[in-house]
Amino acid sequence: MENLPEIMTIEEVAQYLRVSDRTVYEWAQKGKIPAGKLGSIWRFKSSDVLAWVDKQLVSENSKGANFVPLMLQNVFSATDVVIYDTATKDEVLHNLIDMISEKPEISSKDEVAEGIFHRELLMSTGIGRGIAIPHVRLSSVKGIVMAVAFVRDGVSDYEALDDMPVHLVFMIVSRVDQHAEHLKLVSQLSQKVKDPALRKRLLESTTSEELFGVLTK
Repeated sequence: MENLPEIMTIEEVAQYLRVSDRTVYEWAQKGKIPAGKLGSIWRFKSSDVLAWVDKQLVSENSKGANFVPLMLQNVFSATDVVIYDTATKDEVLHNLIDMISEKPEISSKDEVAEGIFHRELLMSTGIGRGIAIPHVRLSSVKGIVMAVAFVRDGVSDYEALDDMPVHLVFMIVSRVDQHAEHLKLVSQLSQKVKDPALRKRLLESTTSEELFGVLTK
């Protein structure tokens, strides 16, 4: 997510914001995100996109009492972390869906599963460096929640952007109007896991409690 190109395509913006290409296209058409056209093709300045993201967060924060600064500890706990020696992509996603659907914020496991797998059909959520962030926003969800899977041997069939096995999977489910919180959480995770030293400590974790502690320290 770092080292963004100066001029971005719809696909690159969608990948950065973890939304669909269609969503970015509609935002550009409606003037909701800064963009320009080169002929019939939409282009985006990365500096404008970053400033726009910051503005969304500030705007959400300015709403006052209804906004709670997002901390990783607020959206998951050590009991929401599972460790496997080996697993397939479907196994990991289904198990995380089972875990996350037990939370009081979630009212429909079927909706979560449908949303998560639909998102994977649009584009793999494996962002590289052994990390994946499957996610969905739903109107039936009461608040943002997360569950984490660590696969020691890696998930070889995740089809990550760098074609490398995925070891850490962060599943995020949030309410449909929690776009700013969603972006903030993804940004926090991305900033943390791009640190090689911290990533190494995560991959050396032997228990759920240890991995939770490393991630939230």
